[in-house]
Amino acid sequence: MKKFLSTYKTAIILLVAVIAGSIIGIVFQEKATILKPLGDIFLNLLLVVIIPLVFLTITTSISKMKSPKRLGKIMVSIIIVFLITSIIAVIIGFASISFVKLVDTEDGEQIKQGLETVQEEEKEESEEELTIADRTVQLLTVDDFSKLLSKDNLIALLIFSIICGIAINMSGEKAEPVKKLLESANEVVQNIVKIIMYYAPIGLGCYFASLIGSYGSQIAVGYLKTFIIYLVVSVAYYFIIYTIYAFIAQGKNGVKLFWKNVLPSTLTSLATCSSAACIPVNIECSKKMGVADDIAETTIPLGTSFHKDGSILGSVFKIMFLVCLFGTTIATTGDVMKILGVALLANLLVTAVPIGGGTISEMLIITMMGYPVAALPILTIIATIIDAPATMLNVVGDTVSSMLVQKIVDKKA
Repeated sequence: MKKFLSTYKTAIILLVAVIAGSIIGIVFQEKATILKPLGDIFLNLLLVVIIPLVFLTITTSISKMKSPKRLGKIMVSIIIVFLITSIIAVIIGFASISFVKLVDTEDGEQIKQGLETVQEEEKEESEEELTIADRTVQLLTVDDFSKLLSKDNLIALLIFSIICGIAINMSGEKAEPVKKLLESANEVVQNIVKIIMYYAPIGLGCYFASLIGSYGSQIAVGYLKTFIIYLVVSVAYYFIIYTIYAFIAQGKNGVKLFWKNVLPSTLTSLATCSSAACIPVNIECSKKMGVADDIAETTIPLGTSFHKDGSILGSVFKIMFLVCLFGTTIATTGDVMKILGVALLANLLVTAVPIGGGTISEMLIITMMGYPVAALPILTIIATIIDAPATMLNVVGDTVSSMLVQKIVDKKA
């Protein structure tokens, strides 16, 4: 028992905090939102440390790689794993929802009438100013160094960090002072994360209480069906698909290590609804699963922006919701491939921020599927109600992907 408590001490404390927060949210309902500021403090602390953490972990990890071939092998392996697992996610998403009618005709009419607001018009104007090419440029790069210090430009920061790491590696011994400085700074940041995590039980508990208190009694029946089906699919995906991935990565021992260490990442993702906020916890969990430092510190930050199993499943649900709402027919293989393709492409443009960060993705879905811009608030509501389980799959999907990358790079059985 002592060994069990010692091994799972942190996870148990977090789980108790989440359960306590959930009970408070159920009992006190909207009154529980008074605890939201305490949860926001935890989330804000994590988000503040994200920028230096991502830059330092990726840069130092790449700069320490002795072989350029290893860096290339890691990056190629990451792309392969992300692509294959994303395709699997979109196929499973479509298979699980294609035979379900998410919206009844009467409910659909009420939804369309009730969601035409001034806010929607403002979003339409702001989104139409940029083409997809312009959005992609803004996603990958910034025009001022100071903008790299914003979590809204995390993908641009990732690219810049990789370039910096490669440059330091290329410079050899001349860059040793810089390398040592960054490694020291990285050590300090890691300790900052540890300090922040001391507050995690309070922060997560309050966040859960506020979340359940806010949405527990306010989700309309039309969206409740979507939420329930998505939740069932997410839970099945979490337990079945990720167990299979862990087994492929390291066999029975991989499954054991995965389930032994994945709980902190799972709980943090459910409470914060932010993939970015989970980066420090997720990297630590991956390392405990036997993933090499350089692989964990590269795969997790990159996965936060480019690999989102939960968001891909969510995109399929959003598209199918609109299909039912507007009575679109899916009669040919081409129709199915279009849905799968749009769901995949849309998630290349999802940034690693909490609720609201997927607006560009949702606009892409609407544009490519040919639906009116008035449908944007519909997708925003769906994104909101499925955000917690979607983030969980996004985060844990990165964890198990790091194990798969480890297998490819180091050829572990």
